[in-house]
Amino acid sequence: MNQKNVVTVSHVSFSYDGVPVLEDVSFTIRERSFISIVGPNAGGKTTLLKLMLGLLQPSRGTIEVLGMHPAKARTRIGYMPQQVQLDLQFPVSVLDVVLMGRMGSGMRFGPYSGRDKAIALDSLRRLEMQDLKDRPFMALSGGQRQRVLIARALACEPEMLLLDEPTANVDMVVETELFELLHEMSKTITVVVVSHDLGFVSHYVESVVCVNRRVMVHPTTAVTGEVIRDLYLSDVCMVRHHRRD
Repeated sequence: MNQKNVVTVSHVSFSYDGVPVLEDVSFTIRERSFISIVGPNAGGKTTLLKLMLGLLQPSRGTIEVLGMHPAKARTRIGYMPQQVQLDLQFPVSVLDVVLMGRMGSGMRFGPYSGRDKAIALDSLRRLEMQDLKDRPFMALSGGQRQRVLIARALACEPEMLLLDEPTANVDMVVETELFELLHEMSKTITVVVVSHDLGFVSHYVESVVCVNRRVMVHPTTAVTGEVIRDLYLSDVCMVRHHRRD
């Protein structure tokens, strides 16, 4: 069965204060795929995510997400930013954090509904965190917090997840566990992950979107040492060429 495109980026350019960040970028992302955006620091990865969310507007070109302007599609996207502003001293539970993901789903002022709580609990279940729903968020380990924040992104019942460095500051075991979970989720929704670790993510994703001012999209098996050198302008660890089924 043919998969439709959920993201179409056509000849997009973007600059900050006249300094080019992205130039003539074109690519598509299919539904129910697992894609990684990779590249050097300041190469434009986070900027590309913000353009896909409609938080920034391209200086040239067009972006279509879920068949519409990115800003209109935002309520159908689960987003986890790289820097999450949460006061770890604030007495909030794991379930409270995940319920924050329901606030963009047409919720009005007042208490959360039973449906909101059921969806939040199901999101925690998918991240294998349901048993910790009443634990203070500040009491969790770094890896557990990342799972809860991904669950928060899932709580809006998205058609696509955009996750900016979801495994930052976690150890290899936790990183592996999280990518296993995300790989499983990609069977039902589109998952796009920004990562700095091309060698690691290639074991899980179908394609890599290589960003360094310009963009090239490669199937995992087509990423060679030459591609990596062109992207990072130096030799880095090699990608694994086999993919998970």
